[in-house]
Formats: sequence, C-alpha cells, structure tokens
Amino acid sequence: MTQSKSCGVDFGTSNSTIGCHRPGAPLLLPLEDGKVTLPSVVFFNAEDNTTSFGRAALTDYLAGHEGRLMRSMKSLLGTNLMDGQTEVHGRAIRFRELLVQFLKELKRRAEREAGMEFSQAVIGRPVHFVDDDAKADQLAETTLRELARDAGFAEVAFQFEPIAAAFAYESGITREELVLVVDIGGGTSDFTLVRLSPANADKTDRRDDILATAGVHIGGTDFDKYLSLACVMPELGLGTRLTNNNEVPSSYYFNLATWHTINFAYTQKVWRELQDVARDARERDKLARLLKLIDCQDGHWLAQKVEEGKIALSDADNVPLQLERIAPDLVLALSRAAFNEAIAHLVAKIEDTVTSLVRAAGIGPERIDTVFFTGGSSGVPLLRERIAAMFPAAGHVEGDLFGSIGAGLARDAFRKFG
Repeated sequence: MTQSKSCGVDFGTSNSTIGCHRPGAPLLLPLEDGKVTLPSVVFFNAEDNTTSFGRAALTDYLAGHEGRLMRSMKSLLGTNLMDGQTEVHGRAIRFRELLVQFLKELKRRAEREAGMEFSQAVIGRPVHFVDDDAKADQLAETTLRELARDAGFAEVAFQFEPIAAAFAYESGITREELVLVVDIGGGTSDFTLVRLSPANADKTDRRDDILATAGVHIGGTDFDKYLSLACVMPELGLGTRLTNNNEVPSSYYFNLATWHTINFAYTQKVWRELQDVARDARERDKLARLLKLIDCQDGHWLAQKVEEGKIALSDADNVPLQLERIAPDLVLALSRAAFNEAIAHLVAKIEDTVTSLVRAAGIGPERIDTVFFTGGSSGVPLLRERIAAMFPAAGHVEGDLFGSIGAGLARDAFRKFG
C-alpha cells in the first residue's frame, strides 16, 4: 500500500485533529508541540499584528497581550452569527474568514508533517449541527463544505462523527459486536448504534451496518456554561437586584459564560449600559468585579478557569477555583454536587436522545454488547454514570477521547479516496 493523499479532518469545537493513511505510521498527525490535537483557538495579537493558533494562542492571550481571542468557532455554523463579523487588528473581519484561516492552518501543519499536499478530505460532522431545524442543519454542512474548499480541499466528503469513532473502535475488535457509540464533544453529543466486525472493516458502504443515529446540540462548552452560571457568575452579580428591585440583566452573564459570545461583552454599548447598572446595583462590590473583568477583557481567562474546574471535578468531589484576576483573595469552592445539579437538565436531554435512538432501532438495551465512549466531555461522571446505567449488561469501553474520531475519519478517507 502507498501513502494516501487524502485525509480525515476532525474540526472540533474545542480541539481538532487530522489523520491520513501512512503505512507503518500512526494515523493521526502531530500538529503542535508533538501533540496530535490542535485546540480550535485563534488569537489575534494587536500589539505586533500577528496571529497564533492552538495552545500558543491560549498562551499569548493568558500572558496578557492586547488582542482578540476566538474559540468554539464551530458553534457558529448553522446560526445567524455565521454571516457576522468582529473587529480584529483594527479592521472588520467576517467570521467565515476566521474559520477559513483556522482550517488553512490546520491543513498546513498536517501537510508539513506528512510531507505531501492533501486535496481530498473526509470531514467529521455532528449528527445535528442544529437541533430540530433541517434547513439550518443543511446550511451548516454547506457552509463547512465551502469553508473547507476555500481552505484548499478540492474534494470534500462528510461522515458523522460517531460513525467515524466506530470505525476507529472496529479496527481493534476480534468478533462481531453491536456497539453504541457515545461521542460527547465540545459542542454536540452524538450517538450511533452500529454493527461492527473485523470482516466488514474494509467495506466502503456500511449503510446496512448502521442501525440508528441521533444527536443533540449539547456538549462540553454547555457544561462549562451552566457551571459558570450556577457557581461563578453570582459572584459577579448574576441574580442580584437593582435599587428598583429588578434583577440585574442576565444577558451579560450568559454572553460571558458562552465561549463563542464572550467578545460580545466588550462593546462600547455594553460598557455604557453596565455603568448605569452598576450605579443602581444593591451589591455594588459584585458589579465592580464584573466591570473589572470586562474592562480587562478577561472573559476567556475566566471561561478557561471554569473549564479547568469542571475537568478537576471529574477526579475530585471538591476543588478550589482561584480567581485572582477578579480579586486577589477570591477563591470559590466548586463541588461535584453543585456541578451535577447545574447540568442535570442537559444530561436528562442526552438520556432522552439515547432512549429515542434505541427505541427507533427496535433493539432492546440488553442486546447491546458494548458502549464505546469517546469525545473530550464523555468523562463527566454524572453523564457516564447515567448512560452506563441504561445498559448494565454491556461492556463499557473508553476510546481515545480526543483522537478516535480523527483516526476513524482517516480510515474512511482512505476507503473513499484511496
């Protein structure tokens, strides 16, 4: 076999990977500092007019350089924000251009590592970019296809992300299995019930093996958001009242708690509004913290801290969250119990989605051999516990949380394009 000139692209909400078939070599290509993941982050440094990506972008931003950070860009697909713009380096730039720039960089790094140009790609997509809106969902795929072509891919095909993860799992099994793939990513939760076997691993058409697919627009960034709203934003004034007994408007906090809308809090209009709100606030100390956060444009820093706290709660019942940029002595005590309560409604929706998928397939839960977990957010304890309890007779396997989809897409690209 020869090396393939096609690749699999997992453009993720939080992290991205690219893989290709290379005889005797791993499928996934190193993209930054020897790691196969590139965080889906762009930082535009206004001080020296440069652009950085991935971990380097986060480092530049957290170092305090003046500029604009963009993260969770994939969440814009299928929304009316996709045709909007933001200000970067003193000029207006369309969000479409930002996504193309990131995809070009992703492609450039992969080609440099592989030593060849990729003109064909199988790109992963969630089962639903947008819930309950087929027109918006199709628009999201069409937009991503256009972005990929603008980034330099001449031929583009798509594969559902949980099916790609299934292909990665299939490469290591020795017998036929009925597998439920649970892919909890940064922006979506996707599921596939699929029959896998070593005998079928090289087949190009696998439609007969896929019993059902389903997805819901809930992912790790939503867990971050509701942890922040429940446990952090009240320290900045969420839920407090004005002198007229009205609540402080919540929209500022929702923007700051949502990765792809944080920059909306930095407009002059919002700043003027908040000056008035702060003057009328009953708890002015908390509004002062909010004003400081926005004045210093530390929203992404705070979101990063919340995400770190969420990850730490996977291994501990209680973790301290130090928020020294807001106040030198501000330390919040995060608990897994509070986190579970904050995301319970999200986990319930995910459970309902899985229940509907199994029912649609006409398969009893007891017939499922394996539940295969992948995606960076599948390690959330409450989520893992609830889904595992739905299939007590099945084996529970954890794949490469950040690499299974990319590896599966690389295999699919080789099957489709050679």
